[in-house]
Amino acid sequence: MLNRKTSRGCFVAMAASITIASWAPVHAQVQDMLPSKEAVSARIDPSQFSPYVGRVFPTQVYWGDTHTHTMVSVDAGTMTRLTQEDAFRFARGEEVTATNGMKAKLSRPLDFLVIADHAEMYGLMPQLLQGDPEVLATEAGRRWYDALTQGDDDLTFQTAMEIVSSLSGDEPPIKSDKAVRNAWRDYTALADEYNDPGNFTALIGYEWTSAGGDNIHRNVIFRGAADEANRTVPFSQYDSKNPEDLWAHLADFEETTGADVLAIPHNGNLSNGRMYSVLTFDGAPLPKELADLRARFEPLIEVTQIKGDGEAHPLLSPEDEFADFDTWDKSNLNGTEAKTPEMLPAEYAREALKTGLKLEADLGTNPFKFGMVGSTDAHTGLTAVEEENFFGKHSGVEPGPHRWEHVVIEAPDPEFTIYGWKQAAGGYAGVWATENTREAIFDAMERKEVYGTTGSRMLVRFFGGYDFSEDDTKSRLPADVGYAKGVPMGGDLPPAGDGQAPNFIVAAMKDPYSGNLDRIQIVKGWLDGDGVTQERVYDVVWSDGRVAGADGKLPSVGNTVDVANATWTNSIGAPELIGFWSDPDFDPDQRAVYYARVIEIPTPRWTAYEAKRFGAEMTPDVPMTTTERAYTSPIWYTPAG
Repeated sequence: MLNRKTSRGCFVAMAASITIASWAPVHAQVQDMLPSKEAVSARIDPSQFSPYVGRVFPTQVYWGDTHTHTMVSVDAGTMTRLTQEDAFRFARGEEVTATNGMKAKLSRPLDFLVIADHAEMYGLMPQLLQGDPEVLATEAGRRWYDALTQGDDDLTFQTAMEIVSSLSGDEPPIKSDKAVRNAWRDYTALADEYNDPGNFTALIGYEWTSAGGDNIHRNVIFRGAADEANRTVPFSQYDSKNPEDLWAHLADFEETTGADVLAIPHNGNLSNGRMYSVLTFDGAPLPKELADLRARFEPLIEVTQIKGDGEAHPLLSPEDEFADFDTWDKSNLNGTEAKTPEMLPAEYAREALKTGLKLEADLGTNPFKFGMVGSTDAHTGLTAVEEENFFGKHSGVEPGPHRWEHVVIEAPDPEFTIYGWKQAAGGYAGVWATENTREAIFDAMERKEVYGTTGSRMLVRFFGGYDFSEDDTKSRLPADVGYAKGVPMGGDLPPAGDGQAPNFIVAAMKDPYSGNLDRIQIVKGWLDGDGVTQERVYDVVWSDGRVAGADGKLPSVGNTVDVANATWTNSIGAPELIGFWSDPDFDPDQRAVYYARVIEIPTPRWTAYEAKRFGAEMTPDVPMTTTERAYTSPIWYTPAG
């Protein structure tokens, strides 16, 4: 028998000896030796081969950010000098120069981006900084221009805070409808230019900002192109501070144009009890028609970002050992009002999902039937939230030896001022779409087949049904069995039959650049027989063969982080996990909601990387490790009748 090296040499020699003239008869002889296509088809079942033929479900996650700001935003523009074009270039993997002069680049390009610059005074800041005569003719414009062009960092920051505060007024300090319209059209044209179907998607959007310090902001995203988006201009708080009016505006836009649009609320943790309130904006009981509008236009929420994590709170979920993560809970957004415990239930996603079950029972509509994504809310133009590559909330806190102690948000009460170390390096949106196009990504968002992470790019699948089994976890193609037997994240289970209980398949694969996986959990919320919401967190599958203790809790996975050197080892945890779980406490007459949470092993936090790079000595209260995580969109169960 020939070894591989000898065999290869023989084949090369044989090929060299065959002339062009002699190749045709040799080819014909070989063809005569092969069976015909008809003979092959007759004896082979094609379904045994190429398991991907005929697939119609999403097979790839597309990573993106639905919430980035540039100098076009009136607040970001006081500090950052990055344009909308810079933001697109950076997101698709190009190298740019940050406002602080550092070169910046992502480790891996993103697949899509929404530049959601603020609707309020849209595009006026670049014009102000360029010395536009119309803008400088206003009292505010001249004063801001003088302050922002002196090169005094402290004065720039104070002016930025003044501008942010001015957004709470009833009228814009600088008003120019023409400037807003022109800036919007410049942006939509740029988005069309950078939109590259199949390679990079530039979704068109903006942020509606309202209610002063109580953050009830929304990012509005269009499905279509510039010609569609240009049939409106950004709806701002100067049009209305009431989100109900935003929904009405979006409904009118859709009905007038035939277009599709959605809105994504963010930072419920800084709304001081307003984001997921069961009351209207004016404090009346929520009517069904408004619940319908909210459910229609807000299929998603932004569960995690730089300004903290909004999944759960330890006071609301005291049995959940992972509930206290990147928690911002001292006050509202601008520090003008202290946080009180009774505000918390209307601020966190898990509690809102449970509240939605109760509202559905009362109104017939669930206004909080939302999926979950992560995004950045970066005001730097840079979607850079990898722990080792974190450029911060705004350009006043880009990398440097002292940013951990610099002010991010200055509050009237110093107790509520937010300092640099408190920033969370998160997050990203993972979208299970059929292709990387505006239409496919938007449609996946609408059907809630999405999940949010705190910055890691782990792959996560979550399916619910009644016919899954432990054997299904042995498949290397969990989506095949998931779609065949059940519904994906964002879906609805049909009413249970006699003796049935919902069961689930959940699978995750680590981000190759991040930590191994600690565990996958399923979080269940339900409405009990007394009409009271309940919750429980179940560990479904975990690494390292650990055994739960008498209290039902798993031992810690451990910690390999070397803080001084800002590194870790993946000697604990697992590169992938897949598990089957059947609800042991199911009652077919009770409404329920389920979502998966994936936890990584501890890895260095951005503060550890910063301390290592700059030799910074930080105070003991600054956390140096993190446990990256993912939150899937839920699957809902509604009883028959």
